Amino acid sequence: MLPEAFLQRMKAQLGPEYGAFLESLERPRAVALRFNPLKGERPTLPFAGQPVPWEPAGVYYDPEARPGLHVYHEAGVYYLQEASAMAPVALLDPQPGERVCDLCAAPGGKTTQIAGRMLGRGFLLCNEINPKRAKILSRNIERMAVPNALVTNEHPETLARRFPGYFDRVLVDAPCSGEGMFRKEEAAVADWSEETVAMCARRQGEILNSAAKLVRPGGRLVYSTCTFAPEEDEGAVAAFLEAHPEFTPEPVEAPWFVPGENASYRLWPHKLLGEGHFAAVLRKTGGETGEISVKQGETLPKQWDIFARELGIRLPAGKAVSFGQSLFWAPEELSEIHGLKVLRPGLELGTVKKERFEPAHALALWLRSCANVQDYGENSEEIKAYLHGDVVPSERKGWCLVRSGGYSIGWGKGDGRVLKNHYPKGLRR
Repeated sequence: MLPEAFLQRMKAQLGPEYGAFLESLERPRAVALRFNPLKGERPTLPFAGQPVPWEPAGVYYDPEARPGLHVYHEAGVYYLQEASAMAPVALLDPQPGERVCDLCAAPGGKTTQIAGRMLGRGFLLCNEINPKRAKILSRNIERMAVPNALVTNEHPETLARRFPGYFDRVLVDAPCSGEGMFRKEEAAVADWSEETVAMCARRQGEILNSAAKLVRPGGRLVYSTCTFAPEEDEGAVAAFLEAHPEFTPEPVEAPWFVPGENASYRLWPHKLLGEGHFAAVLRKTGGETGEISVKQGETLPKQWDIFARELGIRLPAGKAVSFGQSLFWAPEELSEIHGLKVLRPGLELGTVKKERFEPAHALALWLRSCANVQDYGENSEEIKAYLHGDVVPSERKGWCLVRSGGYSIGWGKGDGRVLKNHYPKGLRR
């Protein structure tokens, strides 16, 4: 039961295509996932189907399958993501070594998609203003083995003041009225109203104003929503361009999407396998490049040196940063984080405890291999017991990287007979 005001607007908006649009909302949803390049070669999965045309790492999967329960999901080998939601990052086109900001990043689908394209190189700032959603974002950054991300829980304007003219690419996947999710989420229908659309448009304008300050001269800004409302889509872009003459529309190669004005693109559910989405690509042609205060790195403690030498672990370019009780390995370009609400400043290595080093779960997920590895089959009783939190049989001694099907999933500590389980309690099944 879709809102009558919504239906009348869509009828006027789509004209002769309105009937096909309504029919598409009655069809079963197409579901998709995206493989994670940071975990190495993609596995062969029986439930994986045809590729998502606009995302090389994306595939549709059998709706009857439950890939979220597979051990590879826990290992961060893939992320369950709606196909159309993969489009904005395809248009953003982030590259390894760049500075990239995802301003409205939770729960982490687009951020981890960006991270996969950056291949662990460069600086990724991912932010979420809602504290609870920011924690979910941080957990997904960990699960997907992202080493070069600063995760913050800040107001966009705060970040604009701290990182003026700094980023090569900025994504604003803005909170919206969610019309494109009507087929997927009943709550989106219940929460919809014309007042909500107007409220979202105002909020999107504020976020875009902050985002404009983050982009360096020559940088790219991609604005996206999962709604059909022109006020939140083309209208928001037109208002932004009028207020920010330093930006111009930038047409890009996007043959799968319906082009619109100001280098905007629409994804219609009656034209492709996916939900509704909107995106616009903008280039900053003026302004000044900003300077930031870079955080000083620390000396890695001897406990880490001993641990890393024993397991043959080599870290990429970066710097050590203490944060809370943990030691992190941060991107070289990490700014001074004092005064920011930070959840994660990089790759968590672990904690120093007297004369020993205790590795973090994030480090295990990031590693592909090391000098002490125990591999269990993806459907084995051992890996099921490990995910449950039980001890598992192994002849390994000391800290041991537990893998399944060649993909790292956590730590164990062996005595030559069994591995003591170090899989985080909050993740155990």
